[in-house]
Amino acid sequence: MFALLMGLKTISPDRLQQMRQEQPVTVIDVNSPQSWMKAHVPGAMNLDPTSFREGDLPPDKGAPLIFYCSNLLCQSRAKKMGYGNVTVMSAGISGWLSAGLPIEAGA
Repeated sequence: MFALLMGLKTISPDRLQQMRQEQPVTVIDVNSPQSWMKAHVPGAMNLDPTSFREGDLPPDKGAPLIFYCSNLLCQSRAKKMGYGNVTVMSAGISGWLSAGLPIEAGA
């Protein structure tokens, strides 16, 4: 709900899993490194929500970026950098785990 108020698109864990099988998508986990090491969406990169730079993201500003974290400001940061296809998996990693979807752990 908060994501909608901020004007951000949202996606469910199941829809993200389906999307990952249909097209290339950049998934960005902006939780703590400790949380990322325990469990993350397969292929997700871990970035610090307050200090990631444009160079940390794909050069194509139209590429789909899916963020998940406990703070929605990270997604708005990417939008301010000019990325137009930013989506929030609002359920976060807990929603991904609850859906029984595959995970990766460690680096």
